[in-house]
Amino acid sequence: MFQRIRSDIQVVFERDPAAQSALEIMLCYPGFHVMRFHRFAHWLWGKGFRLLARFVSHMGRAATGIEIHPGATIGDGFFIDHGMGVVIGETAEIGKNVTLYHGVTLGGTSWNKGKRHPTLADNVIVGANAAILGNIRVGENSKVGSGSVVNKEVPPNSTVVGNPGRIVYREGNVYKDPTGVAGTPDPEGTAIKCLTEQIMSLEKRVDELSAAEKAVSR
Repeated sequence: MFQRIRSDIQVVFERDPAAQSALEIMLCYPGFHVMRFHRFAHWLWGKGFRLLARFVSHMGRAATGIEIHPGATIGDGFFIDHGMGVVIGETAEIGKNVTLYHGVTLGGTSWNKGKRHPTLADNVIVGANAAILGNIRVGENSKVGSGSVVNKEVPPNSTVVGNPGRIVYREGNVYKDPTGVAGTPDPEGTAIKCLTEQIMSLEKRVDELSAAEKAVSR
């Protein structure tokens, strides 16, 4: 247990430059707190103490504003930054070294029992207020942009943005944030830049034709 606590503290130091000390993390980080509740609730769930597990989970939600069903499976290195409003459903599966920001929903799209929540592979990053819905898989090393709504499979090493979510980068052309901080590209901004460049080129050409016409008329 203490080894896992030390590991969780180290994860916060690695991914949040605002963290100043281990004591600050233990006292002031709801993502750290909720994992203490979830580890215990998940253990109870596995032992068949379902009602008690739900109650522990409910207490964790009341204390942190983060709702994680005790049936959800979460790997090592998990980090929730800020955390308020995060919801993780019963059959969600989360791999190693996954990062979620505030307002993320890992939700279901069916009332049927069985697997109905997403699977996030290792090293996935999900931006603020994104929703990943249904029994789908987000491949390893992929990123989901803030505010995106994803209901289809995401291949590994991809970046998804928008509502509905669309893949804007795939393996072999992975987005690299020059700051080293998790981020997503801006395809709309890129398109606007291309259009602006085309308009400037056309305006230049019109000016050249106008100047040529004046020279001929003289």
